[in-house]
Amino acid sequence: MTGWQKKKTTALLILEDGTRLEGYGIGAEGHAAGEVCFNTAMTGYQEILTDPSYAGQIITFTFPHIGNVGANDEDIETVNMAALSGVRGAVLRADVTNPSNWRAAEKLDAWLKKRNIIGISGIDTRALTARIRENGMPNGVIAHAPSGDFDEASIMAELEAFPGLEGLDLAREVSTAQTYHWDEARWKWGEGYASIPNPEFHIVAIDYGAKRNILRCLSEQGAKVTVLPATATAQDVLDQNPDGIFLSNGPGDPSAMSDYAVPAIKELMNAGKPMFGICLGHQLMGLALGGTTSKMHQGHHGANHPVKDLTTGKVEITSMNHGFAVDAKTLPPGVTQTHLSLFDGSNAGLAVDGKPIFSVQYHPEASPGPQDSHYLFTRFLNHVRAQKGMDAVPEHPKP
Repeated sequence: MTGWQKKKTTALLILEDGTRLEGYGIGAEGHAAGEVCFNTAMTGYQEILTDPSYAGQIITFTFPHIGNVGANDEDIETVNMAALSGVRGAVLRADVTNPSNWRAAEKLDAWLKKRNIIGISGIDTRALTARIRENGMPNGVIAHAPSGDFDEASIMAELEAFPGLEGLDLAREVSTAQTYHWDEARWKWGEGYASIPNPEFHIVAIDYGAKRNILRCLSEQGAKVTVLPATATAQDVLDQNPDGIFLSNGPGDPSAMSDYAVPAIKELMNAGKPMFGICLGHQLMGLALGGTTSKMHQGHHGANHPVKDLTTGKVEITSMNHGFAVDAKTLPPGVTQTHLSLFDGSNAGLAVDGKPIFSVQYHPEASPGPQDSHYLFTRFLNHVRAQKGMDAVPEHPKP
């Protein structure tokens, strides 16, 4: 070959306004429609791509070098392997290099294929991110054809058929279909994952799209965790005789779950058990308490979001992933806003006055992300300890 020759286009990203971006495909072949968002985390792409909260979305990574540490079986967050994660695609700046990390078991390209995730590289992700910041998260379609020949009529038909995330219930798609028990604790250097022997407490978690590290953090507190499907009724939960109830993260519009999840949560709140919700679980708790939720302009997706704990005055750097938020002004008397996003002032936590019930919008399990918020799992289990007449343990133990 002489002179300069442009690489053949093997992937497309087409937005609903007609914007057409050409690049180079990786991962699965075919095409998929979804809402295009961006994530600002510099690490943890494997955890991000397996987070069920991203179901129905195409993720634009603002960090340019994705795939450089490969993939492995330990950094997966999806619990329901049958549903994979629901992520529709990944948008990257740089071509994926060979992995260089002692934990790498395979290349990102092969890993994406196994999980049926379509990827595109060679995109100006800074420009795309700026567009989303200005105009909001658009619907789009991502396509990969190694031959460079695209069935554009079929591609555009899929984009036109995609309804968007507002009004969409995706929790049923990513939730477990049956009850199971979880006893795996957090990863430790040189040991990997281990079980907690002789757990003191029993927590029932309702799975709206739960992440593994959330369940690990609960187990780390000395809890046996029983996981129930998203459609579990209040009686299903109470029949397990739990010491506490956890409402998990998940994808989609919380208001679309008002016919089954919200009534169950309302009934559970009257049972007097300690309750803790994260992300979608937080939004559903807000709805059950009489508040409202709304779609955000660009959402919060990253591992560098500052949040203020209004109960202590401390600021923590958090991991976030949500496109809907609780409207704090709609929370009724008796419900206190406990956490606040310092990026845009949106609600990041609530608590029921005088009851052991609280929730946060962000991801304290930190996978990926900083571990500033791990104390919330201790706060939850301290509510359980209080009901059992046990002494509380420090939320922030001394090193």
